[in-house]
Amino acid sequence: MTMPRTLLLGLWMLFVWWSLLAWSAEPALRGTGDLGVIIERSAGRILVVSTSGNNVIGRVEGLGDLSHASVVFSRDQRYAYVFGRDGGLSKVDILRGTLEKRVVQAGNSIGGAISQDGRLVAVANYEPGGLKVFAADTLEPVADIPAAYGDDGKLSKVVGIADLPGDRFIYSLFDADQIWIADLREPKSPKVEKFGNIGKAPYDGLVTPDGRYYLAGLFGEDGIALLDTWQPQGGVKRILANYGRGEEKLPVYKMPHLRGWAVAGHQAYLPAIGRHEILVTDTINWKEAARIAVRGQPVFVVARPDGRQIWVNFAFPDNGFVQVIDTLTGQIIQTLEPGKAVLHLEFTPRGEAVWISARDDNKVVVYDTASFAKLAELPAESPSGIFFTARAQRIGF
Repeated sequence: MTMPRTLLLGLWMLFVWWSLLAWSAEPALRGTGDLGVIIERSAGRILVVSTSGNNVIGRVEGLGDLSHASVVFSRDQRYAYVFGRDGGLSKVDILRGTLEKRVVQAGNSIGGAISQDGRLVAVANYEPGGLKVFAADTLEPVADIPAAYGDDGKLSKVVGIADLPGDRFIYSLFDADQIWIADLREPKSPKVEKFGNIGKAPYDGLVTPDGRYYLAGLFGEDGIALLDTWQPQGGVKRILANYGRGEEKLPVYKMPHLRGWAVAGHQAYLPAIGRHEILVTDTINWKEAARIAVRGQPVFVVARPDGRQIWVNFAFPDNGFVQVIDTLTGQIIQTLEPGKAVLHLEFTPRGEAVWISARDDNKVVVYDTASFAKLAELPAESPSGIFFTARAQRIGF
């Protein structure tokens, strides 16, 4: 007995409808290696962008206060973890363009990091001071490490967080003048190693690309605190005694970000606090090698991935400019004006282009790093941080 034609047609249409429904529920088939996000700080929103097309492919709302937001990525580069200033931790699926989950885990946060194996996300908190650790898949709490110090157990602001090999996190205690390493290989019973008397008021920190050295910038005095994480028993050393405001106390319009430092070969380029200079240091002996005069007070000093160029942006009143330094000659080879209030720079994974946010002009500008030609200009509402998924494969990012 044959099935009536109308019934066959109905079943076929039902099959097509279910297939389309299932397909619409899944993201378009594509990779994530050329994706990234841009923070729209005043809107509590991120833009999902493609560096292949130099275009915006999606928007995700409802992320809270993003006035000092930062982002890390899952190891498969699909999920962005957004750290908000209001203590919010948001997990965003950048393929679907959806907010998967958001938790407000503290009153004031300053950034975070993801573990080497990608299972844990740690948040550095100002209020209450300490480190909170969450499962990357569910954002369920895993560990809470208060930054208590002194006889009365006061809580310090936590700054300068970075990941280390071995599922560890390293960070500085601003009020306690300490560096801590939290070992989360056993998340339910973390082990914390503490280093005191590192210098006054560490305000930011970073690890070298190999994860060996941790550097903490000091706001309360000149110099940098250096810890060799391969040989921590040697303790914290003070280096670059002239790094900082120097003998003349100059006004600081915006604190530089140490995470925006640059490494090219065996030299590191750091923003000199309150000075119109880039400090060049030798990463073998950590001694000052040179200084490069620049237009203003540097904020981010970023190396192109091949190390051949250093790009620098500045604090007010020079925050509409970006300068480019040739690392072979140590000379400035280009000065650009991307727009008003340049806040951040991010290179594409291989460095053929750089994306620059101009907050007060509500735009992001893309430049060719060889010719310095403008490749694209994208509208964005008060854009600040730019973060590409290639960070997922780098230590300290």
